[in-house]
Amino acid sequence: MTAHKIQNHHILKPAYVYLRQSTMGQVRLNQESTERQYKLKDKAQQMGWSQNAIRVLDDDLGISGAQANNREDFKILVADVSMGKVGAVFVLEASRLSRSCSDWHRLLELCALTDTLIIDEDGCYNPNDFNDQLVLGLKGTISHAELHFIRARLLGGKVNKAKKGELRFPLPVGFCYDDEGNTRFDDNEQVRSVIQLLFKVFKEKGSAYGVVHHFGKNKIQFPKRAYGGIWKGKLIWGALTHSRVCSVLKNPSYAGAYVYGRFKYQKKLSSTGLVKTTVVRLPTEAWHTMIKNHHEGYITWEEYVANKKVLANNQTSGEENMLPTAVREGLGLLQGLLICSYCGCRLTVRYKSKGGVLAVYECNWKKKWGEDSKSCFSVYGNPLDEAIVKRVLEVMEPAQIEIAVKAFEELEQRGHMLDKQWQMQIKRADYEVQLAQRRYEEVDPSNRLVAGTLEKRWNEALIALEEAQNQYDEYKKNDVLTATKQQKEKVLALAQDLPRLWNAESTSARDRKRILRLLVKDITVEKLRSEQKAVLHIRWQTNAIEDLEVQLPKKSYDRWRHSDDIIDRIRQLSKTMTDEQIISLLNQEGLTTNKGNPFTIKSMKWIRFKHKIPALCNQKSEEELSVKQVAEKFNVSHYVVRYWIERKFINARRIGERFWISISLEQELELKKRIESSSKIAIARLKSQKQIEGGVL
Repeated sequence: MTAHKIQNHHILKPAYVYLRQSTMGQVRLNQESTERQYKLKDKAQQMGWSQNAIRVLDDDLGISGAQANNREDFKILVADVSMGKVGAVFVLEASRLSRSCSDWHRLLELCALTDTLIIDEDGCYNPNDFNDQLVLGLKGTISHAELHFIRARLLGGKVNKAKKGELRFPLPVGFCYDDEGNTRFDDNEQVRSVIQLLFKVFKEKGSAYGVVHHFGKNKIQFPKRAYGGIWKGKLIWGALTHSRVCSVLKNPSYAGAYVYGRFKYQKKLSSTGLVKTTVVRLPTEAWHTMIKNHHEGYITWEEYVANKKVLANNQTSGEENMLPTAVREGLGLLQGLLICSYCGCRLTVRYKSKGGVLAVYECNWKKKWGEDSKSCFSVYGNPLDEAIVKRVLEVMEPAQIEIAVKAFEELEQRGHMLDKQWQMQIKRADYEVQLAQRRYEEVDPSNRLVAGTLEKRWNEALIALEEAQNQYDEYKKNDVLTATKQQKEKVLALAQDLPRLWNAESTSARDRKRILRLLVKDITVEKLRSEQKAVLHIRWQTNAIEDLEVQLPKKSYDRWRHSDDIIDRIRQLSKTMTDEQIISLLNQEGLTTNKGNPFTIKSMKWIRFKHKIPALCNQKSEEELSVKQVAEKFNVSHYVVRYWIERKFINARRIGERFWISISLEQELELKKRIESSSKIAIARLKSQKQIEGGVL
């Protein structure tokens, strides 16, 4: 039957021998299976293919057949089959080609189209033949189902063991298994101490980067344990990174909990159409198994939950993070605590330079999101900061001494922990020196290649020990591990006057912000624009609510504008007093200009110009007449009146564009005579009279 299916046109095309095993462990340990697959080449020669016409595809050894993405040889096989370049495909069994029904049936369709045979240990199959096609389809389905059954059995066993807390997996640094399989602390005292220090520093700093900076500043190394390979189980010490801090803080094992199912694999389609597997972190409620108090932990479960909450709030990119609590270097003490009363978003901080650095709290989220063209509001930070600080200091007053004593204890404890870390680091470096020395002394002196390498390692260990000792000596010079008696007395004295301690130069903005966050949970800001006030709705950490009104500074144009009372006062005084008299009176009363300076002639002129207040000399008396009034009185045009003023026939004083005219009785009689004798005025009157009569007709 097999010889009948193999035709000459099959022999004329090359035969492909496809090899695959699922893992590198199978390749390394199950070598009999690999050998059997390579012998398929001999089987192809027995069936008529020459040695040169046989191509072996073995690059997929150690790769799972669940999908075709990472199997380059399988892609080559499918491509060559689709182009009709392959006469037959030799495999040990159907599962070698694929354990995915979609990949398997796609290959069968291509083999049927190009008349390519599939040959395994059971026989030769022609995908064009219905019976062979049926058998191959069943084999592919069984291969796919077999993978499911194997996975279900293995996973079921793991899950059942995990429910009892007995499933063993690599433990995080700081833990190890005892002879009975129980989880316990690492025997290495330095490892335990440095992990305890990490949690303590995070509690003080409130951010992962704060821990990284602290370890870097004090040159403290952090361990990690190697898994797999020749370095399996070895501790590797190095600089602490941000990702390492986050992984430790988010690992529930440090809280004494046994957890299984924190992550899961999720398949997604990439932009190129390939299936990619990603690892997804699951929320706590979705964990498959969680056994609290399974073993002794470095922190409590409540501390673990609080640490995760702090890390989540420190992220500023997520929409759910309305109030980030990580303190930063800026002068705005309420950064991260303020909420907008209009849209519910957190207020951001903007700094501007205006005679110094000023913090401005503003809510511009709607503007950023394109929902509005304007921001909700913005306020200067100083009034809000001062009001909250004043209230917080009032709240803290009863516990001032207790806080100071506790601070001393914390400082001394931290100093002892750092000193202990340095001493253990030096001991570890000294051990490396002794180990390198023993290895060098035990080697055969005649073997210079090995002896030279060991001598080099010994010298490197000696240099590392010397550097560690020098760094420790420098650390002791620059950093005081314990507070002196004088320092304690000074701080206790300052504790009696907490405002002075708060405003001391040694107290940084970060420290002030941390104190505020210990007492205040959040503050909702409501700006009353009409009253130029802000109402602060304070929510304390105890969830108690308190409202606080803050008077906001005037706007710039209001600050540099004279008050209405002063303007009205000057307006009234100008009716009876000169500028010099008004200035003298206002200065005697202690009144000042908008900039706080005494009144001067220059400032008085500006006020008159700005508010259109005439001076005493500029005001019209009852006897004086305007140009219009004189023209009406003598029945002449205003041009005639101005002519009289120019010729000084009448007395007039000019104020700006206006004339105030005073006419005596003699001048009035003289003007009437001039009018009667003036032919021009008579002609003008006659024309005017005719125009009036014509208009009436």
